[in-house]
Amino acid sequence: MKASEIPSSSQHLLENEEQPTTLTPTPTPTKNSKKLALIPLIFIIFFEVSGGPYGAEAAIGAAGPLLAILGFLIFPFIWSVPEALVTAELATTFPGNGGFVIWADKAFGPFWGSLMGSWKLLSAVCNLASYPVLCLDYIKLIYPILDSGLPRYIAIFFISMFLSFLNYLGLSIVGYTAVVLGVLSLCPFWLITLFSIPKIDPSRWLSLGQKGVKKDWNLFFNTLFWNLNFWDNASTLAGEVEQPQKTFPKALFSAGIVTCISYVLPLLGTSGAVPLEQGEWIDGYFANLASMIAGNWLKYWMELGIVLSVIGLYEAQLSSCAYQILGMAEMGLLPRVFGVRSEWFNTPWVGILVPTLVALVVSYMTFTDIVSSVNFLYSLGMLLEFASFLWLRRKMPKAKRPYRVPLSMPGLLVMCFIPSCFLVYVMFVAHSTVYIVSALLTVFAIAWYFFMEFCKTKMWFDFETVDQHKVDDEIF
Repeated sequence: MKASEIPSSSQHLLENEEQPTTLTPTPTPTKNSKKLALIPLIFIIFFEVSGGPYGAEAAIGAAGPLLAILGFLIFPFIWSVPEALVTAELATTFPGNGGFVIWADKAFGPFWGSLMGSWKLLSAVCNLASYPVLCLDYIKLIYPILDSGLPRYIAIFFISMFLSFLNYLGLSIVGYTAVVLGVLSLCPFWLITLFSIPKIDPSRWLSLGQKGVKKDWNLFFNTLFWNLNFWDNASTLAGEVEQPQKTFPKALFSAGIVTCISYVLPLLGTSGAVPLEQGEWIDGYFANLASMIAGNWLKYWMELGIVLSVIGLYEAQLSSCAYQILGMAEMGLLPRVFGVRSEWFNTPWVGILVPTLVALVVSYMTFTDIVSSVNFLYSLGMLLEFASFLWLRRKMPKAKRPYRVPLSMPGLLVMCFIPSCFLVYVMFVAHSTVYIVSALLTVFAIAWYFFMEFCKTKMWFDFETVDQHKVDDEIF
């Protein structure tokens, strides 16, 4: 992968089209700048969305094998595919750091761009906090001392700080590390699927759950949603991707195939190979299943796999957060200091540090509470993202779109309406605590925007200005 510089670009006017009030930030070229190639981007997207079926056990515990299997078969088509298509079109049309923040800004203006950034960043940071917690849920099966108390808190702290330091070393390192971690973390699931085949009883797949066990629809849909969302997160890295107009659609399609297979095959194998004990299907149960189906050697490999997967998940999510913050600084939505890059590794070290510190605080919540908060905030952001996508099609019909979703406006409305209904449902079934937390965070996000505007008028901080933005030639 060759180091390259971003060519300078000039402003171009669309004929008979209104220009957006805020322009797309172009990444600052540096001599150390390196671009992400296709294969690393595929695995970064894989880790943004999934990282393997770790954590998917709760779907069977909540609703039984049949609905869990159908959920992971059907849900990608009604949710993941539309989200990935929207991401492919918008990320190739506006290939700058910031991703969905740029889209909302161009569609509805800087207030909505800032609100989108806040919702997505807060949900991403909560998601980031869940990974050390998920890792310990598996490791505590071997080391019970990490189940609670001071040892657990210390473990979360050191895991978080170590993984954040790896991210500081560079995005190209994160990308190729994701390739290795992706293969190694999926190996035990390929093996458990193979060892399950001789023991499979297909009738077990048809079970709707044990009698007397009440279905937990909130947990079921939150588990599906948490395991199959965040397809758009990699868009915040668009300014760091080699030929994003060509690379993004290929990477999204390939990552989609890997993700779906990584869930469905292990669930089919394990649920068909062992009698259903629904109460046992909680986070970490795959390790016990490995021991029952193949032996302790695979259980230990599964434990190692979750550690490797968490590293990949954390690195991919933190990269998305860091470059989103960098993009917002380049757009003038945050002070310039948030876009400062390391002289050694060219990484946005402030953008890495801030999410790390916030995630450390959030990580001391329970895993279920974290997932629910992530899903609610992410739903708000996705509703705005779908609206931005549709409005940009109408507002900028002549804009050059290297990848274009092959549907007319009525088809696009249907494509976005179906997942939007699911988003509303996920928000509707949330607990009251999630409503309160999300409302408070939204009020904070709105206050933050007006505080930043006030800081600009008082010149308390140094901001990028609209005059300093340049429009990439390839956008129009």
